[in-house]
Amino acid sequence: MARWTLTAADRECSARDIEPFLPDRIFDAHAHLFTHEHFDPLPPAYRGYPARLDLESYYQAIDWIHPQGRTRGGVFFGLAFTGDREGNNRFIAREMRQSPRENDYGQMIIAPETPAETIYQKAREGGFVGLKPYHTMAQHHQRTWEAPIEAYLPEEQVAVAGELGLTITLHIVRARALADPLNQKTIRRYCQRYPDMRLILAHAGRGFNPWHTIEGIGSLRGLDNVYFDTSAVTEAGAFEAIVDTFGHGRLLYGSDFPVSHLRGRCVAIGDSFHWIYAEETQLAEKHAELRPLLIGLEALRALRLACWRLRLRAGQVEDIFYHNAHALFTRR
Repeated sequence: MARWTLTAADRECSARDIEPFLPDRIFDAHAHLFTHEHFDPLPPAYRGYPARLDLESYYQAIDWIHPQGRTRGGVFFGLAFTGDREGNNRFIAREMRQSPRENDYGQMIIAPETPAETIYQKAREGGFVGLKPYHTMAQHHQRTWEAPIEAYLPEEQVAVAGELGLTITLHIVRARALADPLNQKTIRRYCQRYPDMRLILAHAGRGFNPWHTIEGIGSLRGLDNVYFDTSAVTEAGAFEAIVDTFGHGRLLYGSDFPVSHLRGRCVAIGDSFHWIYAEETQLAEKHAELRPLLIGLEALRALRLACWRLRLRAGQVEDIFYHNAHALFTRR
């Protein structure tokens, strides 16, 4: 099945399950912009994307999953973690400067070796509201999926974020994610030492297996500067655990564009998880016709299920989709 298409199944799901749930305004707290030129070579996973994904492309494509012009702003960062990071950061800064909207904000990719003085300079020059580290740049770790947070987000960088009042969108790793004691200890230390830094744990605390977030969420109780985004999580349990522990005000909607426009979903298996992509999977099923959806739609259905189970009111749902993130990123 070709990538970057909107199918009849997507449209049917959106009309039936998504549009009645969505509020009129959406702020997307997790989206990537880049061009193919930021990679050398271009990773195979990105070859199905358009060659240029700028802000205009985003607003056109995001209507596939939140239609009718509901998207009123967002936080955007690059994807070239092991490519031309500086070129990608300049691209983000330029797109934000040229945006006709007041609610479009940029975060800058940082490597663990990025000096504190460079973060000061680039954050101010580029108008960035936050930082985006990533585990694939972890120092001294061949298997970066098992890297401790300090290996790709050193404390001196967190200190800069605290001094400047920046956000940090952090995709934690290690096998058990938020249930991992090392992750828990570092998150608590960073948040307590730097209260003016706002830490956003991406993917519901990497809750692709919801049991990891369910088990680990209590370890962060009492932290006033930790938040969670919903990006690309396709099972409801992690969202429910976050709202149960921190209230709905700490949960921020994020699409994870352009991952949102791939076709498939992530499923918990045992004590881990597995990504199922339509073009890589044998879809024959003897009991039913399988019509895989965009990941963004699957994630929205999971969020709808969590909101229903939690008995959230319409105003609380609107907070998750708009007010929580809008308030966080405009409080500078």
